[in-house]
Amino acid sequence: MKDDRQNFVLFAVIAALILFGWPLIQNRFFPTANPPATKIEKGKQVALPKPGADPTADSPAAIRDRQQVLAETPRVRIETPALKGSINLRGPRIDDLVLTRYNETVAKDSAPIRLLSPAGAPEAYFAGFGWRAEGLNPPGANTVWTASAPVLAPGRPVRLEAANATGQRFRIEIAVDQDYLFTIRQTVMNAGSAPVTVAPYGYVNRIGVSKDPDSWTIHTGPMSVNNGAAQYSTNFKDLAQGPQRFTTQGGWLGFTDKYWLTALVPDAQQAFDGQFRAGANTSFQADYSVAPRILQPGQALTESARFFAGAKEVALLDRYTDQGIVAKLDYAIDWGWFRLVEKPIFYVLDWLFRMVGNFGVAIILLTLMIRALLFPIAQRQFASMAAMRALQPKMKALQERYKDDKQRLQQEVMALYKTERVNPLAGCLPTLIQIPIFYALYKVLLLTIEMRHQPFVLWIKDLSAPDPLTPVNLFGLLAFTPPHWLGIGVVPIILGISMYFQFKLNPQAMDETQRQVFAILPWVLMFVMAPFAVGLQVYWITTNCVSILQQRLLYARHPGLKQPVAK
Repeated sequence: MKDDRQNFVLFAVIAALILFGWPLIQNRFFPTANPPATKIEKGKQVALPKPGADPTADSPAAIRDRQQVLAETPRVRIETPALKGSINLRGPRIDDLVLTRYNETVAKDSAPIRLLSPAGAPEAYFAGFGWRAEGLNPPGANTVWTASAPVLAPGRPVRLEAANATGQRFRIEIAVDQDYLFTIRQTVMNAGSAPVTVAPYGYVNRIGVSKDPDSWTIHTGPMSVNNGAAQYSTNFKDLAQGPQRFTTQGGWLGFTDKYWLTALVPDAQQAFDGQFRAGANTSFQADYSVAPRILQPGQALTESARFFAGAKEVALLDRYTDQGIVAKLDYAIDWGWFRLVEKPIFYVLDWLFRMVGNFGVAIILLTLMIRALLFPIAQRQFASMAAMRALQPKMKALQERYKDDKQRLQQEVMALYKTERVNPLAGCLPTLIQIPIFYALYKVLLLTIEMRHQPFVLWIKDLSAPDPLTPVNLFGLLAFTPPHWLGIGVVPIILGISMYFQFKLNPQAMDETQRQVFAILPWVLMFVMAPFAVGLQVYWITTNCVSILQQRLLYARHPGLKQPVAK
């Protein structure tokens, strides 16, 4: 009894460490899929407002209203099914872009996501293309270019032109597709009397770091594909220590957030030098340049590049990659080493969603499909459990007989397994299979924009975010927000209840301490799972409910499991 009490106290300490230490581990290794999309105030559900401007709003680079900054320069409008914005003819720069398919919040009147913003406005973020001033006198940063048309749209490219005092004429032709990919053609025409050196470049500049945390599970910040591999190792802090440089042929570089991406894509047919670096006013830049070439009088030189600025939609990134338009653009989504499981689960889930129109229902159907595939394995698991349970009296006898000889005990136990033809690991197989599936679904909910702001039923407006409805503040009637670790929503509570009944159906352990552990474990896991996406909790609840039904069916086939262990 004394040992049992000590074991129980030890478990209680471990449970407390899990409850209070888990948030620290979770934030670093397993962040929730999204911040909450809504909150409950006075019993009513309201959408959370867009987060305020980041600290760069207090810097000299962000002290004016965005609309005022936009009105200060001549512009070419951008109008596509996915984008709206404008190109600044001074520079020139692509510095005004919103994503019309996505909103900031779940509120009906929510503004669309703004990706790019001009210098001098809050959260400045822009891209530009030009030529290095090495043996060439290119247009300066304040040069106003002339445009061939007032609007850039799919199938309607815009040509920008400028000239210098030494006879060179410059042209940048910009085209855009139906989604987020710009094609840039930079041309220099040498009408002067002497040869010039031409070296084109492109850059993306942003003020401030990503609002999405960079963690072990998902990378945000500087990212590139170079020398045939995706590079996730560089973060914003690294750039403060000095520039990060590389040379490659083929690939791209830019900045990735959880759902959004800007990527410079130089011509894949020639090598380029890429780098990431930090600048003043908490600015960060990704840029590339190609090797200089000599342009003789009367000749012209054209270099092509692409620029991606938009949402990381899985099918779209895969299409650009599979068609050879941008190498490994699908790696902009940090699937990690588990992508072989995660991507098929995503595609099945996305297919189910398009079939039924509700993502929560799609998750439930996916769960049922997985459980159906695992049913034969579960049958073998229960048969193994029945056999192991029948062996318990013999196991106890061996433990008593060889309690002072651990090596002999192990030999006798293995001999018993062999004689009775029992595999002690067979009962673990379904659980081992469920772990990668569960983790893969977690990553899908965490990474893919297709799950963002998808409603389920009633108060669940975003399956990729935690449950906002909690009884701790009387469902929003009390005017306070519970701490992160205590904000247990209704869905996690249902999850805890389902786990409790599932554990109750399991055969009772002979050891009293084990019984106490299994009695507390569902409620510990309830706290652990509360900060995760509701969609993940829906999957687990469905799994538990199916397991309860399955256990009842298999208990009927293996009644020995319900019998108390003979002493």
